[in-house]
Amino acid sequence: MNAALTISVRLFYEALWMRVTTRKISILIALLLALGGCASGPIDYPREFSEAVSGTQDTFLGREVADFLIEHPGKSGFYPLSSGIDALGARVSLMDQAEQTIDAQYFLMKADEAGLIFAAKMLEAADRGVRVRFLLDDIFTSVDDRGLLLLDEHPNIEVRLFNPIARSGFYYLNFLGDFKRANRRMHNKSFIVDNQMVIVGGRNIAAEYFELKDDKVFVDFDMLGVGPVAPEISKTFDRFWNHEFSVPVAAFADQHTDKQLAATREKIEKALEEAGDSAYAAAIDSRFIRDVQDDLIALYPATATVVTDDPEKLQHKASNEFRVLINAVTAALESAKSEVIIVTPYMIPGEGGMGLIEQLTSRGVRVVVFTNSLASTNHVSVHGGYSRYRKPMLRAGVELHEARANAGSVAGESGEDEYEALTLHTKGIIIDRRITFIGSLNVDPRSVDINTEMGVLIESTELSEQLASAVDSRLAAISYKVELDENGKLKWRTIIDGVEVIETSEPLSSRWRRFKAYVSKILPESQL
Repeated sequence: MNAALTISVRLFYEALWMRVTTRKISILIALLLALGGCASGPIDYPREFSEAVSGTQDTFLGREVADFLIEHPGKSGFYPLSSGIDALGARVSLMDQAEQTIDAQYFLMKADEAGLIFAAKMLEAADRGVRVRFLLDDIFTSVDDRGLLLLDEHPNIEVRLFNPIARSGFYYLNFLGDFKRANRRMHNKSFIVDNQMVIVGGRNIAAEYFELKDDKVFVDFDMLGVGPVAPEISKTFDRFWNHEFSVPVAAFADQHTDKQLAATREKIEKALEEAGDSAYAAAIDSRFIRDVQDDLIALYPATATVVTDDPEKLQHKASNEFRVLINAVTAALESAKSEVIIVTPYMIPGEGGMGLIEQLTSRGVRVVVFTNSLASTNHVSVHGGYSRYRKPMLRAGVELHEARANAGSVAGESGEDEYEALTLHTKGIIIDRRITFIGSLNVDPRSVDINTEMGVLIESTELSEQLASAVDSRLAAISYKVELDENGKLKWRTIIDGVEVIETSEPLSSRWRRFKAYVSKILPESQL
Protein backbone atom coordinates (compact mmCIF):
# COMPACT_ATOMS: atom_id res chain seq x y z
CA MET A 1 0.00 0.00 0.00
CA ASN A 2 1.62 3.29 -1.07
CA ALA A 3 1.91 6.25 1.27
CA ALA A 4 -0.83 8.34 -0.34
CA LEU A 5 -3.34 5.50 -0.22
CA THR A 6 -2.39 4.65 3.35
CA ILE A 7 -2.98 8.26 4.41
CA SER A 8 -6.30 8.42 2.58
CA VAL A 9 -7.57 5.21 4.15
CA ARG A 10 -6.61 6.37 7.62
CA LEU A 11 -8.25 9.77 7.21
CA PHE A 12 -11.35 8.22 5.69
CA TYR A 13 -11.57 5.89 8.66
CA GLU A 14 -11.26 8.84 11.03
CA ALA A 15 -13.86 10.88 9.18
CA LEU A 16 -16.37 8.03 9.05
CA TRP A 17 -16.10 6.71 12.58
CA MET A 18 -14.55 9.29 14.88
CA ARG A 19 -17.23 12.01 14.51
CA VAL A 20 -14.89 14.54 13.04
CA THR A 21 -15.95 18.08 12.40
CA THR A 22 -17.21 19.40 9.09
CA ARG A 23 -13.91 21.16 8.62
CA LYS A 24 -11.97 17.92 8.88
CA ILE A 25 -14.30 16.22 6.42
CA SER A 26 -13.86 19.04 3.92
CA ILE A 27 -10.11 18.71 4.30
CA LEU A 28 -10.43 14.98 3.72
CA ILE A 29 -12.31 15.55 0.46
CA ALA A 30 -9.62 17.95 -0.68
CA LEU A 31 -6.98 15.41 0.16
CA LEU A 32 -8.66 12.68 -1.79
CA LEU A 33 -8.70 14.98 -4.79
CA ALA A 34 -5.10 16.02 -4.47
CA LEU A 35 -2.70 15.23 -1.70
CA GLY A 36 -0.48 18.19 -1.14
CA GLY A 37 0.67 20.84 1.23
CA CYS A 38 3.93 21.23 2.95
CA ALA A 39 5.45 23.22 5.73
CA SER A 40 7.03 21.82 8.79
CA GLY A 41 7.26 23.63 12.08
CA PRO A 42 10.02 26.23 12.60
CA ILE A 43 12.71 23.69 13.46
CA ASP A 44 15.45 26.26 13.00
CA TYR A 45 14.02 28.71 15.57
CA PRO A 46 16.82 29.87 17.95
CA ARG A 47 16.97 28.31 21.40
CA GLU A 48 19.34 28.20 24.35
CA PHE A 49 21.10 25.02 25.46
CA SER A 50 20.37 24.05 29.06
CA GLU A 51 20.87 21.08 31.34
CA ALA A 52 19.58 19.73 34.63
CA VAL A 53 20.93 21.51 37.70
CA SER A 54 23.27 19.43 39.84
CA GLY A 55 24.21 19.99 43.47
CA THR A 56 20.62 20.02 44.73
CA GLN A 57 21.32 17.91 47.82
CA ASP A 58 20.61 20.88 50.11
CA THR A 59 17.08 21.40 48.82
CA PHE A 60 14.12 20.19 50.87
CA LEU A 61 13.70 17.16 48.59
CA GLY A 62 17.43 16.50 48.66
CA ARG A 63 17.37 16.37 52.45
CA GLU A 64 14.32 14.12 52.38
CA VAL A 65 16.18 11.66 50.14
CA ALA A 66 19.44 11.79 52.11
CA ASP A 67 18.45 9.33 54.85
CA PHE A 68 17.32 6.76 52.30
CA LEU A 69 20.62 7.04 50.41
CA ILE A 70 22.62 6.57 53.60
CA GLU A 71 20.65 3.47 54.46
CA HIS A 72 20.73 2.11 50.87
CA PRO A 73 23.97 3.33 49.24
CA GLY A 74 23.97 3.13 45.46
CA LYS A 75 20.30 2.17 45.34
CA SER A 76 17.30 4.07 44.05
CA GLY A 77 14.00 4.10 45.91
CA PHE A 78 10.58 3.55 44.35
CA TYR A 79 6.94 3.88 45.35
CA PRO A 80 4.04 2.76 43.11
CA LEU A 81 1.28 5.24 42.22
CA SER A 82 -1.64 3.14 41.04
CA SER A 83 -4.38 5.57 42.08
CA GLY A 84 -4.96 8.47 39.70
CA ILE A 85 -5.68 10.90 42.52
CA ASP A 86 -2.51 9.78 44.28
CA ALA A 87 -0.54 10.35 41.07
CA LEU A 88 -1.92 13.88 40.75
CA GLY A 89 -1.37 14.55 44.44
CA ALA A 90 2.24 13.43 44.15
CA ARG A 91 2.87 15.84 41.29
CA VAL A 92 1.17 18.71 43.12
CA SER A 93 3.14 18.01 46.30
CA LEU A 94 6.47 17.86 44.46
CA MET A 95 5.78 21.15 42.67
CA ASP A 96 4.86 22.74 46.00
CA GLN A 97 8.21 21.60 47.43
CA ALA A 98 10.34 22.49 44.41
CA GLU A 99 13.13 24.95 45.14
CA GLN A 100 15.34 24.97 42.04
CA THR A 101 13.95 23.11 39.01
CA ILE A 102 10.94 21.36 37.49
CA ASP A 103 11.42 19.41 34.25
CA ALA A 104 8.29 17.89 32.70
CA GLN A 105 8.11 15.89 29.46
CA TYR A 106 4.77 14.55 28.19
CA PHE A 107 3.09 13.20 25.08
CA LEU A 108 -0.02 15.34 25.59
CA MET A 109 -1.73 17.86 27.81
CA LYS A 110 -5.40 18.90 27.80
CA ALA A 111 -7.04 22.13 28.92
CA ASP A 112 -9.13 20.40 31.59
CA GLU A 113 -8.99 20.23 35.40
CA ALA A 114 -5.74 18.27 35.44
CA GLY A 115 -4.10 20.55 32.89
CA LEU A 116 -5.23 23.67 34.74
CA ILE A 117 -3.92 22.41 38.08
CA PHE A 118 -0.63 21.40 36.50
CA ALA A 119 -0.22 24.81 34.85
CA ALA A 120 -1.22 26.69 37.99
CA LYS A 121 1.31 24.81 40.14
CA MET A 122 4.08 25.43 37.59
CA LEU A 123 3.29 29.15 37.72
CA GLU A 124 3.33 29.14 41.52
CA ALA A 125 6.72 27.43 41.53
CA ALA A 126 8.07 29.84 38.93
CA ASP A 127 6.89 32.76 41.07
CA ARG A 128 9.13 31.37 43.84
CA GLY A 129 12.11 31.43 41.48
CA VAL A 130 12.00 27.79 40.35
CA ARG A 131 13.23 27.20 36.78
CA VAL A 132 10.57 25.29 34.82
CA ARG A 133 11.23 23.48 31.54
CA PHE A 134 8.08 22.02 29.96
CA LEU A 135 8.38 19.80 26.87
CA LEU A 136 5.26 18.56 25.06
CA ASP A 137 4.78 16.56 21.91
CA ASP A 138 2.76 18.66 19.49
CA ILE A 139 0.21 16.37 17.83
CA PHE A 140 -2.30 15.44 20.54
CA THR A 141 -1.72 18.32 22.96
CA SER A 142 -5.07 20.12 22.91
CA VAL A 143 -3.95 23.16 24.91
CA ASP A 144 -3.64 25.76 22.19
CA ASP A 145 -0.56 27.86 21.59
CA ARG A 146 -2.04 30.85 23.38
CA GLY A 147 -2.34 28.90 26.64
CA LEU A 148 1.21 27.62 26.35
CA LEU A 149 2.48 31.08 25.45
CA LEU A 150 0.98 32.43 28.65
CA LEU A 151 3.12 29.99 30.62
CA ASP A 152 6.13 30.75 28.46
CA GLU A 153 5.77 34.49 29.14
CA HIS A 154 6.86 33.88 32.73
CA PRO A 155 10.60 34.63 32.97
CA ASN A 156 11.22 31.35 34.84
CA ILE A 157 9.22 29.10 32.49
CA GLU A 158 10.13 27.89 29.03
CA VAL A 159 7.75 25.73 27.00
CA ARG A 160 8.91 23.77 23.97
CA LEU A 161 6.91 21.72 21.47
CA PHE A 162 8.50 18.60 20.09
CA ASN A 163 8.37 18.11 16.32
CA PRO A 164 5.69 20.80 15.79
CA ILE A 165 3.49 21.12 12.73
CA ALA A 166 3.31 24.48 10.96
CA ARG A 167 0.35 26.63 12.02
CA SER A 168 -0.16 28.50 8.73
CA GLY A 169 -2.75 27.17 6.28
CA PHE A 170 -4.54 23.88 6.86
CA TYR A 171 -3.12 21.93 9.81
CA TYR A 172 -3.89 18.50 8.34
CA LEU A 173 -2.44 19.42 4.99
CA ASN A 174 0.72 20.54 6.76
CA PHE A 175 0.82 17.22 8.58
CA LEU A 176 0.45 15.25 5.37
CA GLY A 177 2.80 17.46 3.44
CA ASP A 178 5.60 16.42 5.78
CA PHE A 179 4.15 13.05 6.79
CA LYS A 180 7.48 11.24 6.93
CA ARG A 181 8.62 13.53 9.76
CA ALA A 182 5.30 14.46 11.33
CA ASN A 183 4.25 10.84 11.80
CA ARG A 184 7.17 10.27 14.20
CA ARG A 185 6.27 11.34 17.73
CA MET A 186 7.86 11.75 21.17
CA HIS A 187 5.84 9.46 23.46
CA ASN A 188 8.15 9.85 26.49
CA LYS A 189 6.69 10.75 29.89
CA SER A 190 8.78 11.98 32.81
CA PHE A 191 8.51 14.49 35.65
CA ILE A 192 11.60 15.58 37.61
CA VAL A 193 11.81 18.00 40.55
CA ASP A 194 15.08 19.46 41.83
CA ASN A 195 16.90 16.56 40.15
CA GLN A 196 15.99 14.57 43.28
CA MET A 197 12.57 13.00 42.77
CA VAL A 198 10.96 11.72 39.57
CA ILE A 199 7.68 10.26 38.35
CA VAL A 200 7.60 7.97 35.31
CA GLY A 201 4.86 5.80 33.86
CA GLY A 202 1.91 5.86 31.52
CA ARG A 203 -0.02 8.97 32.52
CA ASN A 204 -0.35 12.10 30.41
CA ILE A 205 -1.60 15.45 31.75
CA ALA A 206 -5.37 15.12 31.32
CA ALA A 207 -8.32 14.48 33.63
CA GLU A 208 -8.99 10.88 32.63
CA TYR A 209 -5.51 9.77 33.69
CA PHE A 210 -6.09 11.04 37.23
CA GLU A 211 -9.61 9.67 37.87
CA LEU A 212 -11.22 13.09 37.49
CA LYS A 213 -13.91 12.00 35.03
CA ASP A 214 -17.18 10.57 36.31
CA ASP A 215 -18.03 8.66 33.13
CA LYS A 216 -14.84 6.63 32.76
CA VAL A 217 -11.84 5.28 34.61
CA PHE A 218 -8.40 4.81 33.13
CA VAL A 219 -6.51 2.00 34.86
CA ASP A 220 -3.08 3.57 34.75
CA PHE A 221 0.18 3.47 36.67
CA ASP A 222 3.16 5.65 37.61
CA MET A 223 6.24 5.12 39.74
CA LEU A 224 7.76 7.68 42.09
CA GLY A 225 11.55 7.38 42.18
CA VAL A 226 14.39 8.89 44.21
CA GLY A 227 18.15 8.50 44.30
CA PRO A 228 20.45 7.76 41.33
CA VAL A 229 17.46 7.21 39.03
CA ALA A 230 16.63 10.94 39.16
CA PRO A 231 19.78 12.36 37.50
CA GLU A 232 19.71 9.52 34.97
CA ILE A 233 16.19 10.48 33.89
CA SER A 234 17.30 14.13 33.86
CA LYS A 235 19.93 13.18 31.28
CA THR A 236 17.25 11.68 29.02
CA PHE A 237 15.17 14.82 29.42
CA ASP A 238 18.13 17.01 28.44
CA ARG A 239 18.72 14.98 25.28
CA PHE A 240 15.21 15.72 24.08
CA TRP A 241 15.07 19.29 25.38
CA ASN A 242 18.19 20.28 23.45
CA HIS A 243 17.36 18.37 20.27
CA GLU A 244 16.68 20.30 17.06
CA PHE A 245 13.06 19.02 17.03
CA SER A 246 12.43 20.71 20.39
CA VAL A 247 11.08 24.11 19.33
CA PRO A 248 10.32 26.98 21.74
CA VAL A 249 6.61 27.80 21.73
CA ALA A 250 7.74 31.42 21.38
CA ALA A 251 8.29 30.57 17.70
CA PHE A 252 4.52 30.88 17.30
CA ALA A 253 4.10 34.05 19.38
CA ASP A 254 3.76 36.44 16.43
CA GLN A 255 0.63 34.58 15.32
CA HIS A 256 -1.32 35.78 18.38
CA THR A 257 -2.17 39.33 19.46
CA ASP A 258 -1.94 40.69 22.99
CA LYS A 259 -5.74 40.89 23.00
CA GLN A 260 -6.03 37.17 22.20
CA LEU A 261 -3.56 36.28 24.92
CA ALA A 262 -5.42 38.43 27.44
CA ALA A 263 -8.70 36.71 26.55
CA THR A 264 -7.05 33.31 26.97
CA ARG A 265 -5.65 34.29 30.36
CA GLU A 266 -9.14 35.33 31.51
CA LYS A 267 -10.60 32.07 30.21
CA ILE A 268 -7.99 29.97 32.02
CA GLU A 269 -8.44 31.83 35.30
CA LYS A 270 -12.21 31.41 35.12
CA ALA A 271 -11.97 27.70 34.26
CA LEU A 272 -9.50 27.09 37.08
CA GLU A 273 -11.78 28.86 39.53
CA GLU A 274 -14.85 26.88 38.40
CA ALA A 275 -13.38 23.42 37.85
CA GLY A 276 -9.97 23.27 39.45
CA ASP A 277 -10.82 23.74 43.10
CA SER A 278 -12.58 20.41 43.69
CA ALA A 279 -9.99 18.43 41.75
CA TYR A 280 -7.17 20.19 43.55
CA ALA A 281 -8.80 19.50 46.91
CA ALA A 282 -9.04 15.81 46.04
CA ALA A 283 -5.38 15.72 44.99
CA ILE A 284 -4.00 17.31 48.16
CA ASP A 285 -6.26 15.07 50.28
CA SER A 286 -5.22 11.87 48.49
CA ARG A 287 -4.13 8.82 50.44
CA PHE A 288 -0.59 9.32 49.18
CA ILE A 289 -0.40 12.86 50.59
CA ARG A 290 -1.87 11.70 53.92
CA ASP A 291 0.64 8.84 54.12
CA VAL A 292 3.51 11.22 53.37
CA GLN A 293 2.33 13.56 56.11
CA ASP A 294 2.09 10.63 58.55
CA ASP A 295 5.53 9.24 57.54
CA LEU A 296 3.93 6.04 56.27
CA ILE A 297 5.64 5.96 52.87
CA ALA A 298 8.20 3.16 52.64
CA LEU A 299 10.34 3.25 49.51
CA TYR A 300 11.39 0.02 47.82
CA PRO A 301 15.22 0.00 47.41
CA ALA A 302 16.30 -1.25 43.97
CA THR A 303 18.91 -1.20 41.28
CA ALA A 304 17.49 0.82 38.39
CA THR A 305 18.44 1.11 34.74
CA VAL A 306 16.99 4.05 32.79
CA VAL A 307 16.56 3.32 29.09
CA THR A 308 15.33 5.68 26.40
CA ASP A 309 15.18 5.79 22.65
CA ASP A 310 17.37 8.49 21.19
CA PRO A 311 15.49 11.43 19.60
CA GLU A 312 17.54 10.68 16.47
CA LYS A 313 15.27 7.64 16.06
CA LEU A 314 12.66 10.00 14.63
CA GLN A 315 14.93 10.90 11.72
CA HIS A 316 15.81 7.38 10.59
CA LYS A 317 14.05 4.35 9.18
CA ALA A 318 13.27 1.59 11.63
CA SER A 319 16.40 -0.41 12.36
CA ASN A 320 17.86 -2.38 15.23
CA GLU A 321 20.31 0.44 15.93
CA PHE A 322 17.51 2.79 16.96
CA ARG A 323 15.31 0.25 18.80
CA VAL A 324 17.16 1.05 22.01
CA LEU A 325 14.33 0.62 24.50
CA ILE A 326 12.66 -2.44 22.99
CA ASN A 327 16.06 -4.14 22.67
CA ALA A 328 16.71 -3.64 26.39
CA VAL A 329 13.23 -4.90 27.30
CA THR A 330 13.62 -7.90 24.98
CA ALA A 331 16.93 -8.83 26.59
CA ALA A 332 15.27 -8.72 30.01
CA LEU A 333 12.40 -10.88 28.75
CA GLU A 334 14.78 -13.43 27.27
CA SER A 335 16.31 -13.86 30.74
CA ALA A 336 12.95 -14.99 32.19
CA LYS A 337 13.01 -18.39 33.88
CA SER A 338 9.53 -18.83 35.30
CA GLU A 339 7.05 -16.00 34.62
CA VAL A 340 6.39 -12.92 32.52
CA ILE A 341 3.42 -10.60 33.16
CA ILE A 342 2.73 -8.04 30.42
CA VAL A 343 0.22 -5.26 31.05
CA THR A 344 -0.31 -3.07 28.00
CA PRO A 345 -3.26 -1.14 26.54
CA TYR A 346 -2.26 -2.05 22.98
CA MET A 347 -0.93 -5.51 22.16
CA ILE A 348 0.29 -6.06 18.60
CA PRO A 349 3.35 -8.29 19.07
CA GLY A 350 4.18 -8.73 15.38
CA GLU A 351 6.29 -11.57 14.04
CA GLY A 352 9.23 -10.80 16.32
CA GLY A 353 7.09 -10.54 19.42
CA MET A 354 5.28 -13.78 18.67
CA GLY A 355 8.63 -15.49 18.20
CA LEU A 356 9.73 -14.29 21.63
CA ILE A 357 6.46 -15.39 23.24
CA GLU A 358 6.74 -18.84 21.70
CA GLN A 359 10.36 -19.08 22.83
CA LEU A 360 9.33 -18.28 26.40
CA THR A 361 6.36 -20.64 26.61
CA SER A 362 8.33 -23.47 25.00
CA ARG A 363 10.76 -23.18 27.93
CA GLY A 364 7.91 -23.50 30.40
CA VAL A 365 7.74 -19.79 31.25
CA ARG A 366 4.28 -18.66 32.34
CA VAL A 367 3.27 -15.73 30.09
CA VAL A 368 0.34 -13.57 31.21
CA VAL A 369 -0.96 -10.78 28.97
CA PHE A 370 -3.50 -8.22 30.18
CA THR A 371 -4.75 -5.79 27.54
CA ASN A 372 -7.89 -3.96 26.42
CA SER A 373 -11.00 -5.62 25.05
CA LEU A 374 -12.83 -4.16 22.07
CA ALA A 375 -15.36 -2.56 24.42
CA SER A 376 -12.73 -1.02 26.69
CA THR A 377 -10.15 0.20 24.17
CA ASN A 378 -9.90 3.86 23.25
CA HIS A 379 -8.42 2.97 19.84
CA VAL A 380 -10.67 0.61 17.87
CA SER A 381 -8.27 0.51 14.93
CA VAL A 382 -5.52 -0.90 17.18
CA HIS A 383 -7.89 -3.64 18.33
CA GLY A 384 -8.28 -4.66 14.70
CA GLY A 385 -4.54 -5.25 14.53
CA TYR A 386 -4.43 -7.00 17.92
CA SER A 387 -7.32 -9.39 17.23
CA ARG A 388 -5.37 -11.42 14.66
CA TYR A 389 -2.84 -12.37 17.36
CA ARG A 390 -5.26 -13.71 19.97
CA LYS A 391 -5.48 -17.27 18.67
CA PRO A 392 -1.72 -17.57 18.00
CA MET A 393 -1.00 -16.35 21.54
CA LEU A 394 -3.50 -18.76 23.07
CA ARG A 395 -2.15 -21.67 21.04
CA ALA A 396 1.34 -20.76 22.27
CA GLY A 397 0.11 -21.10 25.85
CA VAL A 398 -0.37 -17.44 26.82
CA GLU A 399 -2.82 -16.66 29.63
CA LEU A 400 -4.74 -13.85 27.91
CA HIS A 401 -6.95 -11.38 29.75
CA GLU A 402 -8.95 -8.44 28.37
CA ALA A 403 -10.28 -5.54 30.42
CA ARG A 404 -14.00 -5.72 31.22
CA ALA A 405 -15.43 -2.35 30.23
CA ASN A 406 -18.19 -2.39 32.85
CA ALA A 407 -15.80 -3.18 35.71
CA GLY A 408 -15.16 0.50 36.52
CA SER A 409 -17.03 0.29 39.81
CA VAL A 410 -14.73 -2.55 40.87
CA ALA A 411 -11.68 -0.51 39.96
CA GLY A 412 -12.95 2.45 41.97
CA GLU A 413 -12.56 2.79 45.73
CA SER A 414 -16.22 3.23 46.69
CA GLY A 415 -17.44 -0.11 45.31
CA GLU A 416 -20.43 1.60 43.70
CA ASP A 417 -21.28 1.93 40.00
CA GLU A 418 -19.65 5.32 39.66
CA TYR A 419 -18.00 4.72 36.31
CA GLU A 420 -19.55 3.87 32.99
CA ALA A 421 -16.45 2.53 31.28
CA LEU A 422 -13.05 1.16 32.19
CA THR A 423 -10.05 1.53 29.90
CA LEU A 424 -6.64 -0.01 30.54
CA HIS A 425 -3.74 2.40 30.02
CA THR A 426 -1.08 0.83 32.27
CA LYS A 427 2.24 -0.04 30.63
CA GLY A 428 4.36 -2.48 32.59
CA ILE A 429 6.18 -5.81 32.49
CA ILE A 430 7.12 -8.00 35.47
CA ILE A 431 9.76 -10.69 34.96
CA ASP A 432 10.16 -13.59 37.43
CA ARG A 433 8.75 -11.34 40.16
CA ARG A 434 12.25 -9.89 40.25
CA ILE A 435 12.45 -7.22 37.54
CA THR A 436 9.76 -4.62 36.75
CA PHE A 437 9.69 -2.39 33.71
CA ILE A 438 7.67 0.82 33.95
CA GLY A 439 7.53 3.46 31.24
CA SER A 440 5.76 4.76 28.16
CA LEU A 441 6.21 1.66 25.95
CA ASN A 442 3.20 -0.01 24.36
CA VAL A 443 3.62 -3.44 22.79
CA ASP A 444 2.89 -2.33 19.25
CA PRO A 445 4.76 -1.36 16.05
CA ARG A 446 4.31 2.37 16.65
CA SER A 447 6.18 2.22 19.95
CA VAL A 448 8.85 -0.11 18.58
CA ASP A 449 9.62 1.55 15.25
CA ILE A 450 7.95 4.96 14.89
CA ASN A 451 7.83 6.87 18.19
CA THR A 452 10.43 7.42 20.88
CA GLU A 453 9.78 5.77 24.25
CA MET A 454 11.44 5.66 27.67
CA GLY A 455 11.27 3.62 30.84
CA VAL A 456 13.02 2.16 33.87
CA LEU A 457 14.05 -1.45 34.54
CA ILE A 458 13.79 -1.91 38.31
CA GLU A 459 15.46 -4.88 39.99
CA SER A 460 13.61 -5.51 43.24
CA THR A 461 12.09 -8.81 44.28
CA GLU A 462 10.00 -7.14 46.99
CA LEU A 463 8.50 -4.52 44.67
CA SER A 464 8.02 -6.92 41.73
CA GLU A 465 6.32 -9.50 43.97
CA GLN A 466 3.97 -6.84 45.33
CA LEU A 467 3.05 -5.63 41.84
CA ALA A 468 2.62 -9.14 40.41
CA SER A 469 0.37 -10.12 43.30
CA ALA A 470 -1.71 -6.98 42.73
CA VAL A 471 -2.16 -7.89 39.04
CA ASP A 472 -3.13 -11.47 39.91
CA SER A 473 -5.68 -10.33 42.49
CA ARG A 474 -7.33 -7.78 40.20
CA LEU A 475 -7.52 -9.79 36.98
CA ALA A 476 -10.54 -11.82 38.08
CA ALA A 477 -12.40 -8.67 39.12
CA ILE A 478 -11.80 -6.44 36.10
CA SER A 479 -11.11 -8.73 33.14
CA TYR A 480 -12.32 -11.53 30.93
CA LYS A 481 -10.06 -14.53 30.49
CA VAL A 482 -9.91 -15.28 26.78
CA GLU A 483 -9.78 -18.96 25.85
CA LEU A 484 -10.26 -21.33 22.92
CA ASP A 485 -13.25 -23.67 22.99
CA GLU A 486 -13.25 -27.26 21.77
CA ASN A 487 -13.77 -26.01 18.20
CA GLY A 488 -10.87 -23.58 18.32
CA LYS A 489 -13.13 -20.53 18.59
CA LEU A 490 -12.68 -17.68 21.06
CA LYS A 491 -14.66 -17.42 24.27
CA TRP A 492 -14.52 -14.89 27.10
CA ARG A 493 -14.98 -16.10 30.67
CA THR A 494 -15.37 -14.09 33.88
CA ILE A 495 -17.12 -14.04 37.26
CA ILE A 496 -19.67 -11.29 37.91
CA ASP A 497 -21.39 -11.14 41.31
CA GLY A 498 -20.27 -14.70 42.01
CA VAL A 499 -21.75 -16.08 38.79
CA GLU A 500 -19.64 -17.40 35.91
CA VAL A 501 -20.32 -15.59 32.64
CA ILE A 502 -19.17 -16.93 29.27
CA GLU A 503 -19.38 -14.83 26.09
CA THR A 504 -18.82 -16.16 22.57
CA SER A 505 -18.38 -12.82 20.80
CA GLU A 506 -16.63 -9.56 21.69
CA PRO A 507 -18.27 -8.85 25.09
CA LEU A 508 -20.06 -5.58 25.80
CA SER A 509 -19.37 -4.24 22.30
CA SER A 510 -22.00 -3.22 19.78
CA ARG A 511 -22.27 -4.67 16.30
CA TRP A 512 -21.18 -1.31 14.91
CA ARG A 513 -18.04 -1.31 17.06
CA ARG A 514 -17.27 -4.87 15.99
CA PHE A 515 -17.73 -3.86 12.37
CA LYS A 516 -15.33 -0.95 12.77
CA ALA A 517 -12.71 -3.22 14.31
CA TYR A 518 -13.16 -5.77 11.52
CA VAL A 519 -12.81 -3.21 8.73
CA SER A 520 -9.81 -1.60 10.43
CA LYS A 521 -7.85 -4.78 9.72
CA ILE A 522 -7.12 -3.33 6.29
CA LEU A 523 -4.97 -0.63 7.91
CA PRO A 524 -1.21 -1.22 7.74
CA GLU A 525 -0.08 -2.88 10.97
CA SER A 526 3.19 -0.95 10.87
CA GLN A 527 1.30 2.28 11.65
CA LEU A 528 -0.69 0.95 14.63
